[in-house]
Amino acid sequence: MTAYLIATLTLVAITAITGLALNLQWGMGGLVNFGLFGFYMLGAYICGLLTVQGVPPLASLVGAMCSVALLSALVSLITVRLSEDYLAIVTLGFAECLRLFISYEEWLTRGTLGIAGIERPFQGLVPAQLADTALLAFTLIAVALVYGALQALAFSPFGRLVRATREDPAVVEALGKSVLTVRFKVFAVGGAILGLAGSLHAFYYTYIDPTQFSPIITAYAFMAVVIGGRGSNRGVLISTFTLILVLEGSRFLVDWVPHLGSSELAAIRLILVGAGLVLLLIIKPDGFGKEPRSAEAEIRSFTST
Repeated sequence: MTAYLIATLTLVAITAITGLALNLQWGMGGLVNFGLFGFYMLGAYICGLLTVQGVPPLASLVGAMCSVALLSALVSLITVRLSEDYLAIVTLGFAECLRLFISYEEWLTRGTLGIAGIERPFQGLVPAQLADTALLAFTLIAVALVYGALQALAFSPFGRLVRATREDPAVVEALGKSVLTVRFKVFAVGGAILGLAGSLHAFYYTYIDPTQFSPIITAYAFMAVVIGGRGSNRGVLISTFTLILVLEGSRFLVDWVPHLGSSELAAIRLILVGAGLVLLLIIKPDGFGKEPRSAEAEIRSFTST
């Protein structure tokens, strides 16, 4: 039971980091990134490939974050001028192209065989029986650092500018600010955080292959942001814990209904998650949390200065 709890908390922490990245890009910046799972996958693969080549795990993690941030920034130059609907389609298409590239370019990514033997941080410094606990502690520290950095960003002048750009980019442009630059930075920072989450995924499983990465990762991140409240980092943390708790807790339905098959259990789990999400949005349509400051206030503050 302890091992299961450690595994669940590790997955909660990784999902929380993914949700925080989306909350920056979509919650604060208004940039709909349906291709989130592709950047997450890229972070995992870059980290995994570097690690099996002998690069230290922490250096591999930093390399993955920088690489995904750079690619996200390049993608933003192509897509950020698009409206929300077209941006969502393009980012989703990019992620699918990336998944196909990783699946079939065996000379670089090992294709569908995947990457095995990924070394974890501090692997030689802790006993084998404490390896999962050490990774959980490392992942929780990463969550705290990302949360602290994004909270500081949310209350900074740049955070105010990001929210104002989301609500009325024309006003921001009229005040002499570059909307393209703002969105470029938001995509890059969000990409770096997704690279971190993907690297932690690779460290957790120590083996990755393309089947582990699908649009369901994006769906979970969007559910976490919607339930938590757009723009609220604290709400994302609460909603992530609630979401994963419901998903994992529903596995024990088989103990209460012994004749329940695996296919029926999977369907009931999805029904419970969907019904819970609808019920929560009825009770709390704005989610668990609220933005540090309303977007209307940001617009007024910029226009008054």
